[in-house]
Amino acid sequence: MAQPHIHTKSPAMCDMEEGKTYAYCTCGKSDGQPWCNGAHKGSEFNPLVFNAAESATKAICQCKQTSNPPYCDGSHNKL
Repeated sequence: MAQPHIHTKSPAMCDMEEGKTYAYCTCGKSDGQPWCNGAHKGSEFNPLVFNAAESATKAICQCKQTSNPPYCDGSHNKL
């Protein structure tokens, strides 16, 4: 199983809009981090598509090591 690219060791603080659909990058190679731009094409990675449960600012993982994607769980502190 391929490991994702660690884009950066800090989360992106993103303003989420309740009910809006987002596509979280899981490969780490998207130029539009933390969101997918299709850079995963030809790999075993696929974006994590989800609807925001609430309108709020959220810490979105960019190291791709979180156990709660797409949200940061502090895993970058162990890298």
